[in-house]
Amino acid sequence: MATIKDVARVAGVSVASVSRVLNNGPKVSKATIEKVTKVMADLNYSPNANARALVTQKSTTLGVVIPDLVDPFFASLAQGVEIVARQKDMQLLLSTGLVTAETEMQAINLLIERRCDVMVVHSKKLSDQVLIELANKVPGLVLIDRYIEEIAQRCVWLDNLEGGKIAARHLLALEHKSFACISSKYQIDDPLLRLKGFQDELKSTGVMLDAQLIEFGEPTLQGGEIATQKLLASGKRFSAVFVYNDAMAIGAISTLEDNGFKVPSDISVLGFDDVLLSRYSRPKLSTLNYPVEEMAMHAANIGIELVSKQATKNNDKHCKYIPRLVKRESTSFKAG
Repeated sequence: MATIKDVARVAGVSVASVSRVLNNGPKVSKATIEKVTKVMADLNYSPNANARALVTQKSTTLGVVIPDLVDPFFASLAQGVEIVARQKDMQLLLSTGLVTAETEMQAINLLIERRCDVMVVHSKKLSDQVLIELANKVPGLVLIDRYIEEIAQRCVWLDNLEGGKIAARHLLALEHKSFACISSKYQIDDPLLRLKGFQDELKSTGVMLDAQLIEFGEPTLQGGEIATQKLLASGKRFSAVFVYNDAMAIGAISTLEDNGFKVPSDISVLGFDDVLLSRYSRPKLSTLNYPVEEMAMHAANIGIELVSKQATKNNDKHCKYIPRLVKRESTSFKAG
């Protein structure tokens, strides 16, 4: 494998000149740039990102930690970070946390070991204190989908509580009075806050959500299917169901249809996230839009600004997002 010394020797210039070409340095002639660039191509030379970072004092890698690679929601999150990486000519490093404190810590440490000082982290299991300590250690660490007051300027988050309230208001406006909920089995903020917001809004109008009409499961298509089967098996009647995410909601629609219920004429189904699949389900899924790609881009840019010392102390005011209701075909006025 060719080294920078090999490039300098073949090009007949100093190592410093090659370095200036690599880093767009000043006082480099056009002829030198052309010569060095040709030699690098001939030798198939690839500059070491870590070495360049040491020379330029600029981060060349942008890291992202997500729970898994399968969920389309987290794929959109990673894509948002990748867009910024390409815009800034940075390498993207991706690590998975698997929703346990141990694996989230391992994922972050993996990025730290690779000298990644800008990273967007989706963490649900690490404690606030651990994340605060990591933020003090990693100059460009930014949390997404998590809010910690002590490091508010490093948090880009969605108001899930308000999201639950918006969901309830939509179904109430459609004159539904009997509700069910399908939530994630994971005891993390997102499902807990969405369910609480939904219950609080119903309660404010005098409607109580029957505890027997709340089911929990894996936040997947199959999880939604199994939870819906349990709701139907309870024998309790409901005309609308609010579901933790779109995958579970689509699983719920399939199960309802398989059991003779028409969506939305018999039962309305409302999801959350607005992933691409929600536009192609049948019926098309009414849901709440979670602008995760936009948020991920915002978080990545904050991390880069923090490292370059350009971030403002008050940018936390712009880091809270509110979900937006997307009306499609799976919710309608209660029949009769």
